[in-house]
Amino acid sequence: MRERSDYQEEELADSGKRPNTIRYAAGLLMMTMVLTTFGLTMLYSASSSDVSAAATYFRSQLMWVGVGTAAGMAAFFGGYRFFCRYSWLWLAGCAVLLIWARFSREINGAHRWIILGSFRLQPSELAKIAVALFVSWYCAEYLRTFNDMRRIKQGIWELAAGVGGIVLLIFWGDDMGTSVLVASMAFLTMFAGNLKWPYFLLPAGLLPIIVVAIRLFDPMRWGRMTIFMDPEAEKTKAGYQLWNSLLALGSGSWYGMGLNNSRLKASYLPEAHTDFIISIIGEELGFVGVLTVILAYILWGCFAFSIAMSARNRMGMLLGCAVSIGVLFQAVINLGVVSGLFPTKGMPAPFISYGGSNMVCSLLAVGFLVSVAMDAAIPDYSVKLLGQLRQKLRIAIRED
Repeated sequence: MRERSDYQEEELADSGKRPNTIRYAAGLLMMTMVLTTFGLTMLYSASSSDVSAAATYFRSQLMWVGVGTAAGMAAFFGGYRFFCRYSWLWLAGCAVLLIWARFSREINGAHRWIILGSFRLQPSELAKIAVALFVSWYCAEYLRTFNDMRRIKQGIWELAAGVGGIVLLIFWGDDMGTSVLVASMAFLTMFAGNLKWPYFLLPAGLLPIIVVAIRLFDPMRWGRMTIFMDPEAEKTKAGYQLWNSLLALGSGSWYGMGLNNSRLKASYLPEAHTDFIISIIGEELGFVGVLTVILAYILWGCFAFSIAMSARNRMGMLLGCAVSIGVLFQAVINLGVVSGLFPTKGMPAPFISYGGSNMVCSLLAVGFLVSVAMDAAIPDYSVKLLGQLRQKLRIAIRED
């Protein structure tokens, strides 16, 4: 019996019955462009209380959109198979960057960023992509053995060490929200890859222990986690940001106060252009504007999961699920935080909030999804495409 699944030959559906994934990819790209363009517009509006700062944020975000587009194109031209095959290198690199960030300067009570002059990098964003690639590759490559507890290599322990190590490093940097996001994404992807249900009992059992430990030994973190239950009681202290977020959402009513007419963005709502930009959308465009954003995310998710379910092989299906879960779960957390449903956490809205690392990695996820879609429509497209490019390059060199 083969220990490795031949993911290059194993197809999940007959090619004659496979849907037209090119249409799904086109829809995904259209929704990504809509969300990104809308995000740039709202970024300028949310920071327009200071015109010079607004212009600076807009130019910076536009630059990161360009970098993210280039990264997505690299993922597309290289093909998701290539990046999955070397995902362990990406995982190791992210581990080094997370350790570096842990010993960098503390910002807002966390060690999430690598700071080099004016340049900032948030390694946990890259770690989300690395974990998605690693889990997808491992569960496809070792399909018949990754559930085996008796194996160190090619079994559950190697998979758990790779994912668990990254999650612990993110948590070590005082970024509980992202560590929960990455762990949830990994487990849901493993579930899609047929991980046996008893393996879910261990993290489920650890969760209440972690909660009790935070309650007993980290009262400051516990206070931040529970303030969302009654933000009005701490509206001038720990609940200040959430309370003003709720005021912004409430004052927008159905149709909002009009674009650029927010009052709370002017020195009242901290992080109005980053994690709490949805609050400004609610104030300026009202419930209809927020509902439109939610519908846009839902449409994006429909196209993304359609691509994943139409993948040519198991690895493509798992990667499509992983990056889709990562983006959509982050959107859900952000919407829950700004509306007071979840504890306040620094979690940007994908494609909308200001932030270079998040924008680049969100567009990189789109590049991988388009790669999965193209591979389903034109098998091994990246190999053929790169072969044609090399041939044209040789012809051009000979002519010179």
